Amino acid sequence: MITIKTPEEIKIMAEGGKILAKIMKELQKQVKSGITTKELNRVAEGLVLSSGGKCSFKGYQGYPACLCTSINEEIVHAIPSERILKDGDIISLDLGIIWKDFHSDMAITLPVLYPSAGRTRVGRINPETKKLVEVTEKALKIGIKEAKPGNYFGDISFAIQKYAESQNFNVVRDLCGHGIGKNLHEDPEILNYGEKGTGPKIKEGMVFCLEPMVAAGDDHIKKSRDGFGYETQDG
Repeated sequence: MITIKTPEEIKIMAEGGKILAKIMKELQKQVKSGITTKELNRVAEGLVLSSGGKCSFKGYQGYPACLCTSINEEIVHAIPSERILKDGDIISLDLGIIWKDFHSDMAITLPVLYPSAGRTRVGRINPETKKLVEVTEKALKIGIKEAKPGNYFGDISFAIQKYAESQNFNVVRDLCGHGIGKNLHEDPEILNYGEKGTGPKIKEGMVFCLEPMVAAGDDHIKKSRDGFGYETQDG
């Protein structure tokens, strides 16, 4: 069942979302060549706790960290480790917080930065990888435009798929977005592919996460060796 949040609940979730966005902005500054994903997790957890919030992911279905750090062929949910980021990588930072009993959830994919002559410059990712990041971000914006009362969740799914495929990429079909509130994952599941006019109708008061996941190769995925993450089968 899709829950309808009250104006008061949405106000609380908006507060949490602003706090999470601020934390993510600070966390992005730490992404650079030479840092481990475990260190990024330490920074993320410190920022969450100092904000007065709690980590949504830590302990959820046994997940051992506050932050998800997925690199290159990894799609989502990879556990932070001693793996060192290097120039040319891309990394997805996925973080959730609990604020006044409500969850917020946010992810961003960005190129790894590298220090040079006392400055920080953009990582030298290859053109196809750069396009992949840009297309996925635009797919999110296109999906958001369809997220309005009276439309259907299938309208969002269709728009994301149509754009990603028009740019010669594939959407990941075995993972999806979701509703959110007092629980981290609520109804509905929001696919990144579908048909217009299908699925539940979007109503005022619904709160949900759009999560476009786009692959440069095909859409087949597999579990990562850490037991939590997912990655593309073809690398």
